[in-house]
Amino acid sequence: MLQRLHVKNLALMEETEVEFAPGLNILTGETGAGKSLLIGSVNLALGAKFEKDMLREGAESALVELVFSCEGSDVAQMLAKLELEPEDGSIIISRRMQPGRSVCKINGETVTAKQVKELAEVLLDIHGQHEHQSLLHKKKHMEILDAYCGEACEDKARAVAVAYETCRRLERELAEESMDETAKAREQSLAEFEWKEIEDAHLREGEDEELEQLYRRMSNSRKISESLAESYRYSGTDGEGGAGASLSRALRALGAVTMYDERLAELERQLSEVDSLLADYNRDIAEYMGDCEFDGEEFARVEERLNTVNRLKGKYGNSIQEILAYGESRQALLEKLSDYDNYVQKLREELAAAKQTLEEACAGLSEVRRKYAVQLTEELTQALQQLNFPAVQFETAVRPEGQITAQGYDDVEFLISTNPGEHLKPLGQVASGGELSRVMLAIKTVLAGRDEIDTLIFDEIDVGISGRTAWKVAGQLNVVSTAHQVICITHLPQIAAMADAHFVIEKSSTDDRTITDVRQVDGDEELAELARLLGSDVLTQAALSNARELREQALEQKSE
Repeated sequence: MLQRLHVKNLALMEETEVEFAPGLNILTGETGAGKSLLIGSVNLALGAKFEKDMLREGAESALVELVFSCEGSDVAQMLAKLELEPEDGSIIISRRMQPGRSVCKINGETVTAKQVKELAEVLLDIHGQHEHQSLLHKKKHMEILDAYCGEACEDKARAVAVAYETCRRLERELAEESMDETAKAREQSLAEFEWKEIEDAHLREGEDEELEQLYRRMSNSRKISESLAESYRYSGTDGEGGAGASLSRALRALGAVTMYDERLAELERQLSEVDSLLADYNRDIAEYMGDCEFDGEEFARVEERLNTVNRLKGKYGNSIQEILAYGESRQALLEKLSDYDNYVQKLREELAAAKQTLEEACAGLSEVRRKYAVQLTEELTQALQQLNFPAVQFETAVRPEGQITAQGYDDVEFLISTNPGEHLKPLGQVASGGELSRVMLAIKTVLAGRDEIDTLIFDEIDVGISGRTAWKVAGQLNVVSTAHQVICITHLPQIAAMADAHFVIEKSSTDDRTITDVRQVDGDEELAELARLLGSDVLTQAALSNARELREQALEQKSE
C-alpha cells in the first residue's frame, strides 16, 4: 500500500506531503490546479522522463519520495531479487532530479531506473488519462488475456518464445549456406591456411605477457645493470660510503652501552633487524646482477617470437585467447565443409523439428488462452453490467492466425455489443470514449482480483460519463477498494462522495509565486468540495444540503 507521497520543487509544488489511507482515496480540485501533476510525480519517482522545465523556478533540484508498506509474497520476492531489505516494514523509493541528471534510491541504496520499474510492477498499477485508448489496438487485448491467464500460460508463452527464436536462428543459418563448389573451395582453402598458421605457432595463454616483460628487461639491460651497481655500492659493506658498513659501525657503538639500560638493548635489536634486512637486500641484488648479462641470441629469439604473436594478434584477435578461439572456429568450419551436403541436410532436419516444436508450443499456449478467454468473458460481462451496460454482450475471441510470432499464432480480439439486437463487433468500432473508459475499469477490476498488486491509481477514469453511469462507476470503484487501495482523480461528485479519504488539490498565488498544495478534507470542508463538484459557484445552504444528501446516499451504498 502507498502510505505517503512527498514532492519538493516540482513545477508548481514547492513542498507537498500526502498520507494516503487504505480503501478509496479521492483527489479533486479545479481544472489546472495540478491534479495530474500529483500522479505525474509518482511516475517520475518510478523512472518516467524528467524534463528540465518540470523543475520549480529558482530551485536547483526536485525530489519525489514514495513510501510503501511491504506486503505480499511478490514484493518480498522482488526485494530478494534486487538484494534489498525492507526498512522497518516499509519500502522507500526516492528520486532526486536535476537538469541532465537524476539519482534513484530504494531504502537509501542507489539503484538503476530499471530496478525501480521492476519493483514498481509489483507495488502499484497506474491507469493514465488516455490509457483506455490502447483498447483500440488488438495487441493490447492479447496482453490483457495473458495477464488474466497469469502463471497458467507463463511457461507455455516462454516455450513459444524460445522455440520461435530457435526457428529464426536456424532459418538464418540455412539462408547463409548457399555456397557453390567454387565458393566452397575458396572458403576451405582460406580456413586451412588460417588454421595451420595458428596451429603452427603453438601459442599458449599468457605467453604474450611473459614475452613483453622479458623483452622489456632485455632491451633495458644496460640501464638496469648500471642502476643496480650504483644501488649496491651505496647499500653494501665495501668502502666507507656504503650503508651496510655504516650500520655495522652503528651496531658496534650501540653494543658498547646496552648493558647500562634495557631500553638500549631494544634499540640494538631494532637496528640489528635493519642490518639483517639490508644484508638480505644486498645478497638478492648481487644475485640479480649475476643473471643480468645480455645474451644477443636470446634477445633475437624473444624479439622474433614477440613479433610472431603480435602479427597473429593483428590478424585474428586482440589476445592469445581470441586467436585460439578463432583457430577453433576455423577448424569447425573445415569439419563442416568436409561434409557440406550432409551439414546442410542436417540443418534442414533441425529446422523442420524446430518448426514442429514451435507448432506444438503454440497449440499448447492457444489452448490455455481459449480456456481462460471463456472465464475472462464471463467476469468482464458481469463487471460491465455493474458499470451500467445492462444489455451488454462481450466476447474474448481467440482465433488462429496464419503467421506465427514470438507470442504464438493466436489473434485475440475483444468483441462487444452494448445494445439489444446488435451483433458483436470489434471494440474499437462500437465503444465511445466514455464506454472505453468503463471497459478499461472493468478490465482493471477483473485483473486486480487475480494479482497481489495492492495499489491501483486511476487518473480520471470517469472521462465521458455522467448521471446514473457515474453512480455505477463509483460503486465499482468502491467494490475494488475493499480488496485494494485505490487512488482516484475525479471530477464527478458521485465518485468523490464514495471517498474513504478525500484530498483537495488547490492552487494559490502569494508574492508573485504560484503554489499547488494538497490537503485532506472531511466534515464541512468535504461537503463544501462536493457542493463545488455539483456545480455550485456559491456555497449556499441548498448546495450544502445537496452535497450532504449525495454523501449520505454514497455511505448507504457503501454499507450495502
